[in-house]
Amino acid sequence: MAIRVALAEDKPFLAQALEDKLKLFPDTLEFIFWAKDGKDLLDRLTDHPGVDVVLMDIEMPVMDGIEATDSVCERFPHVKVIMFTVFDDEHRIFKAIEAGAMGYLLKDEPPQAVHDAIVTMTEGGAPMSPTIAAKSLQLLRDPSRGRKKAESKEFSLTKREVEVLEQLSQGLEYQEIAGNLFISPATVRKHIENIYRKLQVNNKMRAVKKATRHGLI
Repeated sequence: MAIRVALAEDKPFLAQALEDKLKLFPDTLEFIFWAKDGKDLLDRLTDHPGVDVVLMDIEMPVMDGIEATDSVCERFPHVKVIMFTVFDDEHRIFKAIEAGAMGYLLKDEPPQAVHDAIVTMTEGGAPMSPTIAAKSLQLLRDPSRGRKKAESKEFSLTKREVEVLEQLSQGLEYQEIAGNLFISPATVRKHIENIYRKLQVNNKMRAVKKATRHGLI
């Protein structure tokens, strides 16, 4: 049976180019769908439970590839994720692996390399482009290299919003946060609404998880 592959990529011309690469191997690969961002991917996976592998871009609107990978691994544990991106910096590699990605390829890989990576992963391997593999070994020797402290300005968070996030991460309720920060519960609620909007999440658990992953708290 052919390996069923889906793609998350926000640029249509790149998505089409990758789809064309995959269709060069009809005996082993079956292209199922293309999603325009992480949220679209999660919605489509619900309708296509038979997908085996997702090729995941990192930089996408609405929901990026790191957060989408984390959600795929949580909601669809049978689906394996390969990051497919132009980024080869250690911070993104670290975040992708931490989120649950089982492979990491650069977008300039030739069709045969992409095919072989997908097959290798379904057989239990962890395919990576050579430069990514070298950097992953460096991360194993020194994990702190990948734990770059994110700037709160990356998400436009204010100092107060970061303080509220830190309180949330401790499991505190609105009333307790208000008391600790000497503000009203209504103000706490407003800060949390802003945090959800800026981090593009919809609940406390995801907000804390994303903030922790990005080094905000």
